[in-house]
Amino acid sequence: MSKRELKKYIQSLTKKQLEEQVLDLYTRFKPVKEYYNFVFNPNEEKLIIEAKFKINKEYFPTNGRKAKKRRSVAQKYIKKFKLLGVNPFMLADIMLFNIETAQKFEALFLVNDSFYTSILNSFEEAVEHITQNSLKYDFNDRLENIVNNTEKYNWINNIAFENLMT
Repeated sequence: MSKRELKKYIQSLTKKQLEEQVLDLYTRFKPVKEYYNFVFNPNEEKLIIEAKFKINKEYFPTNGRKAKKRRSVAQKYIKKFKLLGVNPFMLADIMLFNIETAQKFEALFLVNDSFYTSILNSFEEAVEHITQNSLKYDFNDRLENIVNNTEKYNWINNIAFENLMT
């Protein structure tokens, strides 16, 4: 169904029918419920705290299990926050938190080459987001610290990190 067809369909509905459909969508689909909950109660701070906890738990589990270090966990939150329209500053903060947490993990444990590539992809996305939203001044110290850590810990792709900063 195209957007035009959807618009035509919506216009053909009565107000009561439209209300029923929205309520049905709200109860059936979790993303719709999350969207409306966010729109009417945008508690961004709570969402950021929850995301940071989950990201940290990926690298440093509290229950003694082995770290999974999945980039996808952070990416899921980043994608969700973009869809919800979370404040760009807070989104940049969570993006950099993910990279900083991964760097803390790498400083303590052995990782494979794909780990470095994955974190570079995250860094590239963060730099792009920060640049597009004119937040470079706010996050420049953290960005430089990330680049310095790649050099300090001899990351195989540290030059690529430096190149993204220029």
